[in-house]
Amino acid sequence: MLTPDWRVAFEAVPRHLFLPEVMWPSTEEGHTAVSMIHDPDGWWHWANADVPIVTQWDDGHHTGLDHGAMATSSSSMPTAVFSMFAELLVFEGAKVLEIGTGTGWCAALLAARLGEENVVSVEIDGEVADAARKALAAAGWHPEIITGDGLFGAPERAPYDRVLVTAGVREVPRAWIDQTRPGGVLVMPWGTHYTGQNPLVRLVVNDDGSAGGRFSSAARFMHLRSQRDRRVTRTDYVPGDVWPEGTRRSFTGLPATEVMDDSGYAVFDFVAGLLVPGCVHAHGRTRSGTRTMWLYGLSDPSWAAVFFDGEYPSESRVFQGGPRDLWDEIEAAHRWWTERGRPRHEEFGLTVTVDGRQEVWFREPSVLLPRSEVRAG
Repeated sequence: MLTPDWRVAFEAVPRHLFLPEVMWPSTEEGHTAVSMIHDPDGWWHWANADVPIVTQWDDGHHTGLDHGAMATSSSSMPTAVFSMFAELLVFEGAKVLEIGTGTGWCAALLAARLGEENVVSVEIDGEVADAARKALAAAGWHPEIITGDGLFGAPERAPYDRVLVTAGVREVPRAWIDQTRPGGVLVMPWGTHYTGQNPLVRLVVNDDGSAGGRFSSAARFMHLRSQRDRRVTRTDYVPGDVWPEGTRRSFTGLPATEVMDDSGYAVFDFVAGLLVPGCVHAHGRTRSGTRTMWLYGLSDPSWAAVFFDGEYPSESRVFQGGPRDLWDEIEAAHRWWTERGRPRHEEFGLTVTVDGRQEVWFREPSVLLPRSEVRAG
């Protein structure tokens, strides 16, 4: 919901001024190119829609109208931007560091709300940064745009009152906290390797240099380039057409609906990532229509495959290999979650300690999760 203190800024900075001639809105059918020249009505429809819009594929190496392999820059959906600004809780004259300039729209909104002299934005991609500068200048805004790796922040303009991160984060860089005043706030989408989900977290910097706070709404953002997942495939773990020697076989009664969700925003996906670290998952169907789920270890060759029996759920087949029993860990995480009443994102929080450890907690900072140190796999 758009709060009154941001309404003037949003009215002064329309999103369409920062969208390219060709863009790829996120629709139910996937990503289809929309061209201002060839389909102006469609372009305007999507420019005004509450959807994320991809503006770059494959780090700029993609050409043509078909979508690329990986979306690497975008314009966030307006409601997601509203949510982040609501968590940021800016005040008049607040000095803000933005990580991930993208199209420049958020930098312009911050400039309209706080004054362009109080806004610094860092973008790692030179072409994206140049396009943002041009769009900002054309719209009449001139916040400072720095081309560089946002992991290092912008120390020359520190300290900041607020830090807004518009890319998915798995490990919070120490530099962001060090460049924020005590009492200052960092808002970012934070998640694990298990899923592409990144719930928003609001961290408040303490006098001792630590920072902590609660998660809020679920979200999905492109990740910082240095924190992207290593791509894995089934053949990396199970190279042949038969189960490897030593495969462990069992059955499970956990229904597919409890552990697989096509929306990408399910609470259990978030919880599973917290309790089963260093693991990614994928799901789909066999040629015969059987729902399947695969789990892969990121730091070892562990894997698991589950074939869910829709007619007899207790007879769903499980195959596991490697040093970890990944499916058993998922079942244990599900038990932990259900025994505590299926808590939602808002009941979890994150603390970044002075020495950089990330501790995830449940309801209170003193109640750490069984596997609370979440590190990159």
